[in-house]
Amino acid sequence: MSVLNLCVYCGSANRIAEKYKLGVADVGKLLAEQNIRVIYGGARTGLMGILADSVLEAGGKVMGIIPQAVAEHEMQHTGLTELEVVDTLHTRKQAMFDRSDAFLILPGGLGTLDELFEIMTWKQLGMHNKHIIIYNMHGFWKPLQAMVDHIVAHNFAPVSHRTLYCMVSSMGELLTELGRDRDPFLDPNKKWL
Repeated sequence: MSVLNLCVYCGSANRIAEKYKLGVADVGKLLAEQNIRVIYGGARTGLMGILADSVLEAGGKVMGIIPQAVAEHEMQHTGLTELEVVDTLHTRKQAMFDRSDAFLILPGGLGTLDELFEIMTWKQLGMHNKHIIIYNMHGFWKPLQAMVDHIVAHNFAPVSHRTLYCMVSSMGELLTELGRDRDPFLDPNKKWL
């Protein structure tokens, strides 16, 4: 099964290096070419806005899901295929999860980390088996990999938790991972052993 609906987490800040903006624009074009609908947080700023614009410019479809509190600041993208305004951040995260076949994590800040760790936690508890792909664009996520290795080395997580996600470093690797089947369910009982 290949991915049809992809949830993408990434940053919304505008003050980021040009290399990330260009890289994310390339990802958006690739997703549109593969007829993968992007589901994201609905913002018009930062990498989120660049992703949405690049998908749309390449003829793809983008669904944004944004909390009312953020929409009130007029941060929502107004040119999307579909925009859903929800009551809370938690509702947004659940809606994004429900509509997606897999997850792609691009460079981002604390919100991106929050979303990543939540879906990884749900996966370790056996609540889903959706593929989680972290795009290590320009080595951005290298410290995250070191932190996961540190957690495993100190026995706060089993070695199997390294399989909660796949880290890729190129567009070719990303394309391969998008064509993969879902991961096997993890046995949540092994989390505590």
